[in-house]
Amino acid sequence: MASVTDDLRRFADDMLETMYEAPGIGLAAPQVAMMNRMIVMDCEKDAEARPQPMVMLNPQVLWTSEDRNVYDEGCLSIPDQYAEVERPAEVEVAWMGLDGKTRRERFDGLWATCVQHEIDHLDGKLFIDYLKPLKRQMITRKMQKLKREMARD
Repeated sequence: MASVTDDLRRFADDMLETMYEAPGIGLAAPQVAMMNRMIVMDCEKDAEARPQPMVMLNPQVLWTSEDRNVYDEGCLSIPDQYAEVERPAEVEVAWMGLDGKTRRERFDGLWATCVQHEIDHLDGKLFIDYLKPLKRQMITRKMQKLKREMARD
């Protein structure tokens, strides 16, 4: 993305609204049929806390920690399916904000997992790609069955 436009800002707002309604904590543009390198996320889980929405254009991981974390991940693209995925516990990410400025930040905990998960979408990867073949096959079969059922309805 060369520049930030009003259309891009509106699209980011729409993505955040879609993510919150799902409900989810992250969403990548390819998940909603837009082939931009853009993600949105908000990992603030405390209902009493103020939301912390983030929009990242062209995000890239600059550094990953050797320490690892395991989270039970799910995905809006693969409804009602969850599995434990191991990822770096901390990451440093660079991106462009909606103001056109370059940013860098280090993320840990759920924020680190989420940003890696969403950047994976931009690179054509899903969380199931990290699973052992049998577990991945089970989830894939469930999704194929769901797709057939939805096609019949």
